Amino acid sequence: MQILHDLFFAILATSLDVLPIAAIIFGFQLFVLRKRIPNLKNILLGFLYVLLGLGFFLEGLDAALFPLGKLMAQQLTDPAFILNGDDLSQLDWWHYKWVYLFGFAIGFATTIAEPSLLAVAIKANQVSAGSIGVWGLRIAVALGVAVGIALGAYRIISGTPLYWYIITGYVFVIIQTLYAPRMIIALAYDSGGVTTSTVTVPLVAALGLGLSSTVPGRSPLLDGFGLIAFASLFPIMSVMLYAQISEWNARRATSQP
Repeated sequence: MQILHDLFFAILATSLDVLPIAAIIFGFQLFVLRKRIPNLKNILLGFLYVLLGLGFFLEGLDAALFPLGKLMAQQLTDPAFILNGDDLSQLDWWHYKWVYLFGFAIGFATTIAEPSLLAVAIKANQVSAGSIGVWGLRIAVALGVAVGIALGAYRIISGTPLYWYIITGYVFVIIQTLYAPRMIIALAYDSGGVTTSTVTVPLVAALGLGLSSTVPGRSPLLDGFGLIAFASLFPIMSVMLYAQISEWNARRATSQP
């Protein structure tokens, strides 16, 4: 019964969130464009599917993925696991290698499963007449997120300031922007945004809060956040790097006899 209760309130909250969007769309269609809404029955049915799907999805995240990410962070940072009974005073950043590997793996897996990235990749493939591959873009973005999450986990464990990484990362982004193919620049910047969506954010946020809660000397408020910034920044670099490597390979192929 508790599950049904939580699911009902999740769908209700989703309905309240989607209602302003529907009001704007229908309002512009009826009062600005002054045209009837075509296929109204199918559109309303689609809205119902969206509400139910988002309600189930958000409740599933809250019941499974968010606690799982926090639990994994707690287990992987347990001194009994990473030191195997050694002296706690010997604990240092390199002892957390499994945390970095987990951050890399979970960043890659959640990004591949991200529905917003799939939508962007399909549209990019269509408008580019197939020159941008769906899987190529998804893997490039996923690798960027994976590296970003692993580096963000190191940032939390080592306690180094967040702005060092963000400023350095955007310096690289600016340099890459000057040399990357023009066709890919806007898509690369958008790819950084679509990674912070419904699948990636709950697990990444849970991982950051879990790490900052269990690593000695860290504060959940000061150190628990910031991983999502890494998940947004590094895909920009990885997508532009993917395009630069592809362009370089194409030039080398045409230059060979």
